[in-house]
Amino acid sequence: MSQHVFITGGARGIGAAMVRAFSASGYCVSFTYLSSHDRAAALARETGALALCADGCDEGAVAAAVRTATNKNGRVYALLNCAGISSFQLFQDVSTELWEQTVNTNLRAAFFYIRALLPEMIAAKSGVILNVSSVWGMVGASCEVLYSTTKAALIGMTKALAKEVAPSGIRVNCIAPGVIDTDMNAALSPDARAALCEETPLGRMGTPEEVARLALYLARDDTFLVGQVLSPNGGFVV
Repeated sequence: MSQHVFITGGARGIGAAMVRAFSASGYCVSFTYLSSHDRAAALARETGALALCADGCDEGAVAAAVRTATNKNGRVYALLNCAGISSFQLFQDVSTELWEQTVNTNLRAAFFYIRALLPEMIAAKSGVILNVSSVWGMVGASCEVLYSTTKAALIGMTKALAKEVAPSGIRVNCIAPGVIDTDMNAALSPDARAALCEETPLGRMGTPEEVARLALYLARDDTFLVGQVLSPNGGFVV
């Protein structure tokens, strides 16, 4: 059986691009989604990947999704934590409810999935964990303090966990994309999108496929990268 890759938040954006890229490269793919039922079903038909509806903030739902995926596709070789949400507002306008929702989706879910899959990786002395952060987790963004905070926390998790589990043959790394042309950025005004492109030395937004190709490289057996934060951002941050 080909290596099994488990992707969270796989129905849209970067996650969907990763489902397509890993499926096309011969991996066996399982992916989770929360509410994009039609997109998930279409993507499963297109790629042959296993679509699993699961709330990553619910420990029981995470355990059930992992159990279903491993029963069907075998031990998970690589976990890609792509699920995430963002928001844009002044810090003093952030509600407690939004804070908790964002922390749960962007950080708590990654913790649950890693903890669920790590024991078998340690037993097998092999595995890959990729956390998708953001360039804003590296440098921060005005009016996106909440998002930046959670994405920075993912970077800290990556670095610390990498040191802890590398002796067991598990490579943990982080991808911190810059401005990528996804649904998350589609809501921006044309002027805002143009300004972001102008600030990017390459003069354009990145594509989800470009991020997925980096993930494919990091998932390979023959890489020596551990605890690194790679940022496909077109020169937005150097």
